Amino acid sequence: MKELYFAALVLPEELNTEIAVYKQRMLDDFGCRVALRSPAHITLLPPFRMDAAQESALVAALDDCLAGISPFMVSTNGFGSFRPRTIFIEPVMSDALAALKKQVDVFARNNTSFGAAADVRPFHPHITIATRDLSREAFAVAWTDWADQPFAREWRADGLSLLRMGQKKWEVINTSPFRL
Repeated sequence: MKELYFAALVLPEELNTEIAVYKQRMLDDFGCRVALRSPAHITLLPPFRMDAAQESALVAALDDCLAGISPFMVSTNGFGSFRPRTIFIEPVMSDALAALKKQVDVFARNNTSFGAAADVRPFHPHITIATRDLSREAFAVAWTDWADQPFAREWRADGLSLLRMGQKKWEVINTSPFRL
């Protein structure tokens, strides 16, 4: 049976907890539920369908792909948006983050048997707090609250997580560590 997966940098639990408060606020104020279905993360390999029997092979292949990636620091600088339906926390693009994205895209192009595909859109890292279920009207109201809010945090990215859609929410099933 085919399951739905994606790969991402999942934020540390203390940041996930802090960001969950923002997601909950978007639910309470605007009925936005979608962002609450996943831990706070930066997507590097967009959702794809794969036979669950391939899971262990994918994990092994990701481990091999990431062998030369070292842990690195990620920082944020406020909020951003993809008008007219998405509000997010804005990570700062770094050379290390761009290099990781490039490595993951090469992996996807070279390992098509897993069903993953490199994202064709330009990479714009983001940590979503509201998305597809935010109406255009609600976006206009919400964005006035978030546009100028500060959010400056920093954390160490130690690995790439593979997430699988479970019972209505995304679950981390593996984290392939970055090695020094």
